[in-house]
Amino acid sequence: MNNQLISFNKKMGVLHLIQGTAILILSLTVDVFKDFRPTIFGRFFEVYEGGGYGPVTQELFTLPFGILVSLFLLLSALFHFLISGPFKQNYLSSIEKGSNPLRWYEYALSSSIMVVLLASMFGLLTIEAIILIFVINALMNFFGLLMEKMNPLNRTSTDWTAHWFGWVAGVTPWVMIVIYMLNNGDLSLMPWFVIPGLVFYFLTFNLFGFNQYFQYKKIGPWKDYIYGERMYVWLSLFGKSILAWFIFLGILLA
Repeated sequence: MNNQLISFNKKMGVLHLIQGTAILILSLTVDVFKDFRPTIFGRFFEVYEGGGYGPVTQELFTLPFGILVSLFLLLSALFHFLISGPFKQNYLSSIEKGSNPLRWYEYALSSSIMVVLLASMFGLLTIEAIILIFVINALMNFFGLLMEKMNPLNRTSTDWTAHWFGWVAGVTPWVMIVIYMLNNGDLSLMPWFVIPGLVFYFLTFNLFGFNQYFQYKKIGPWKDYIYGERMYVWLSLFGKSILAWFIFLGILLA
């Protein structure tokens, strides 16, 4: 079983690597992708001449969008190769205890980049919004890790506190995205794929929470922790692939 799990991670690493490399090449060579760099703004207070002060908007930097899309796929590839290579024994030892810290560290980085990019497409372009979305989404993943740490396989009862806090953190960026989407004017003017794509990705994104719920409720095949571990890996590939090509389609048709 251990050899199968390591082989599975290697294969998934290759699939992430192929997609990440393809998107990186497109981002560096195709003008429409290379030039898509949303500007991030800061809002600060400025003292006026003659007295008084008020807010002022300042351009801070641009997001290298395509490169960041490739980054969240390449991060996944890197962690899969670390798991199946130098950290193999640590990984297998953690799995036996019902935990995979490396998974949550990778998700804290890659999924936070994903949600920041998605939010920026709907107008969340201020530095404070970018930082808050990244950190809140990362916290969702740290709650996932905490859930595993608090509930080892030999537990006599399950403490759900971290799981439910993770849901609160995970849903918050989506509330912000929906608020901006609904206030961006006539929704009928959006490209046809935007809303279906957003809904589909939202559902896929939240399957991670349900996967953990099924694990700790020990529903059906989820009684085996390794089954849930494999589901995390499939969901990661599925979710990242959908969002990566959804974003690139959006840039192409913008």
